Amino acid sequence: MPKTFSISELSKEFDVTTRTIRFYESEGLLAPTRNGQTRVYSDQDRVNLKLILRGKRLGFSLSESKELIQLYDPESGNTKQLNTLLEKIEQQRSVLSQQLQDIKLMQAELDDAELRCREAFSNTDK
Repeated sequence: MPKTFSISELSKEFDVTTRTIRFYESEGLLAPTRNGQTRVYSDQDRVNLKLILRGKRLGFSLSESKELIQLYDPESGNTKQLNTLLEKIEQQRSVLSQQLQDIKLMQAELDDAELRCREAFSNTDK
């Protein structure tokens, strides 16, 4: 019999709220079965949740994570999924690189503004 999980088990394992898991379900990212009112999550749901959270850490949107999950096709060796993931990684790396440049520029501007303020103070002390 395949292993199943309750919402509280997944919540504890991945340190997310049950509300978060229900949100991912409402977005079509998880598809638990029901046993009365109880949600029963499959091992595939568990893997999907793991992928969603990993994607979130990498800066991917939920729609990007959903796209990657839908591309899962072990019969093809997941070639399309892996190529798409590589493209998204490259895009995210480019975004982060631009953000890093923006941060460096802002730091330089802050340094310049601080220097002018300190010079203004020293001129008023004379």
